[in-house]
Amino acid sequence: MALLPSGRASAGDAGSAGSFYAGKSVALHVGFRPGAAYDLYARLAARHWVRHIQGSPAIVIENIVEPATKTAQRIYRAQPDGMTLSALIPALYLQQLTGKGEAGFDLAGFTWIGTPTKSHYLLYMRGDAPYKTMRDIKESSAAPLCGAGEVTTTGYYLPRLFEETLGTKFKIVAGYREGPDVDKAVERGELQCRALTIDGFFSHEPYPTWLKSGFVRVLMQTGTRRDARLPNVPTLHELMDEYKTSEANRSLARLVLASSEFGRPVVAPPGLPADRARILRDAYAKALADPALIAEAKAAHLEVNPGSGPELEALAKEVVAQPRDVVERMKKLLGK
Repeated sequence: MALLPSGRASAGDAGSAGSFYAGKSVALHVGFRPGAAYDLYARLAARHWVRHIQGSPAIVIENIVEPATKTAQRIYRAQPDGMTLSALIPALYLQQLTGKGEAGFDLAGFTWIGTPTKSHYLLYMRGDAPYKTMRDIKESSAAPLCGAGEVTTTGYYLPRLFEETLGTKFKIVAGYREGPDVDKAVERGELQCRALTIDGFFSHEPYPTWLKSGFVRVLMQTGTRRDARLPNVPTLHELMDEYKTSEANRSLARLVLASSEFGRPVVAPPGLPADRARILRDAYAKALADPALIAEAKAAHLEVNPGSGPELEALAKEVVAQPRDVVERMKKLLGK
């Protein structure tokens, strides 16, 4: 059921789109601390985005560390004037599909601006843990300890997906505030593993040093093909072939992994006037294709693989329109 916040401005209130942003500041909410991958991508895009928006407004990054659902609810209810944007966790559709009652937002209702990258996922394991492969986990009598935040984070739902599709077992320790908190627990020896994006893993420390030193090893990745940075790491699809995973579980995997196609999306509230949406979308696309941004991203080891607003809008409508049996399987996977 779509939720339409009250008190919206209509498309007719847009005014002169060409001069609307001149001399103004746009707030971009990021639900992570400075330095996290979401923050790095948001700041990278913002530095170049402003040069392509008519009127050249300032874009102010506001780091608001909170549960992903609260971030989504806030932007969903914000005024649709084009002055407030948000970077969302892509797997919020899992909450909408499987949550009890209303999620407080409708993923298909957001105004989708674009994403700087679409990244698949990986599972890392401490090098001193007795699990060298996913088969080791599958055949072990003791499940490895993986850390996670809430159910909409990759650290939670990906190990559950691996359990369903590969027959592995994990003990998920949830409730960590952010990914870096999970990593610190891994450093302390309280945890052994974590699932996260491949781009996030290669974007900043400590991961490159961890990998080089052997402190962690990567056991699997979720893309249909092996990432060039992980040529010796098997994909989930390869493992599902090896373990003869059922078609029903492969369909479930496709739905869960749709989150990788959302990437690290930027959205505006529902009801944003069409001309302002067009300005923001077009400028965002131009920024992500800007040679200056691409050069900066390369120097910072940030992979750029952008997706457009219309593409994300279509994907959002697709993933929330799931049949009841798929939703029930999703609920079971997430322990709902």
